[in-house]
Amino acid sequence: MIEEKEDQQNLKEERKIVHHNLFLILATGFFVLCFFWLFFYWQNTLAIINETNLILQNVHSEAEQKIIRQKTPALVAKGVYLTAYSAGNPKKITEIIDLIDKTELNAVVIDIKDYSGKILYDSNLSLVNKLNAKENRLGDVKKLLEKLHQHNIYVIARQTVFQDPVLAEKKPEWAIKSKSGGLWHDNKGLTWVDPTRIEVWNYNLAIAKEVAELGFDEINFDYVRFPSDGNMANVVYNVGDKQKYEIMGQFYSYLSQELSTYPVWLSFDMFGYVMERKDDMGIGQRLVDAVDVIDYICPMMYPSHYAKGSYGHANPAEIPGIIIDNGMKKGLPFFTDKRAKVRPWLQAFDMGAVYSDGVKIREQIDMVEKYPNAGWLLWNASNKYTSAGLKKE
Repeated sequence: MIEEKEDQQNLKEERKIVHHNLFLILATGFFVLCFFWLFFYWQNTLAIINETNLILQNVHSEAEQKIIRQKTPALVAKGVYLTAYSAGNPKKITEIIDLIDKTELNAVVIDIKDYSGKILYDSNLSLVNKLNAKENRLGDVKKLLEKLHQHNIYVIARQTVFQDPVLAEKKPEWAIKSKSGGLWHDNKGLTWVDPTRIEVWNYNLAIAKEVAELGFDEINFDYVRFPSDGNMANVVYNVGDKQKYEIMGQFYSYLSQELSTYPVWLSFDMFGYVMERKDDMGIGQRLVDAVDVIDYICPMMYPSHYAKGSYGHANPAEIPGIIIDNGMKKGLPFFTDKRAKVRPWLQAFDMGAVYSDGVKIREQIDMVEKYPNAGWLLWNASNKYTSAGLKKE
């Protein structure tokens, strides 16, 4: 009996030992599992943290890329106009750079969309390519800009807007019509797009944004107006109950607002007469509608383009100083306390008088610089420029 009790007691002790060992095994297993779970969790957490950091780095990198090019500091620009052919010609552009390096010049104005409506660089815009509106005359634009910037040359992209035969013919529903039927043509046989169409605004806006991203310092918009030459009695306008200057004022504001975040300055070309007239001359151009929404106004103050008999002279081309002086004096009050500054286009071509010897070019420049100004631009359609009339550096 005693032995039987001892056996039972021993059995109980063995069971306790077994239970204890089993508990230890289970506890150890549990802790091991917890350890591995925590290990893998931590590894996964590290992976997530690393991935998050990488994403943040990429986001910061992209943000830095977007702001890496700041708007070029404002300067008094003294420039010359170049066609895309000239700018894309290595020999010609080297000649122009050499002229700029040796004189007071510091800027160039280059066509990126001219009177033909052709887009003159390798645009990636879908509509441009769909319309077959591209004709790359500039070649590698970024290399061209890099070369010019290496010489501290301020580069302005010139973009015509409402005189656009390509867009008018490919999208006739966006074009100005004729009362006789079909598209209206000006005295040069060119067609225009309708300044009231938002589609036309957005087409030009898309081009401007792409050009800004290429690295130009400024975009100069030309033909920001209604037509002026041709059979005007045969034109069909869709202005409704609005005045032409109201349409243009809305366009100016729209363009300015939509490009406000891009690192480029903005300028408009206007008729020289805007400096001395308050009406819109039938084309929708008035200084008052633009001076608060744009950086520079470039009135085309070519003396040869003023009416015969202006200021008592039969040939205004012979009196460039008087023409420029009068325009600057009468126009500057429009710019008082406004965003815009004046930067006139000046005549650098022989028409009505000889300008190629530089005397009348200098006379114009001196008159501009007599008043507060943001510089001046020389126009010669053939791009024939010399140092005549320019100060040497």
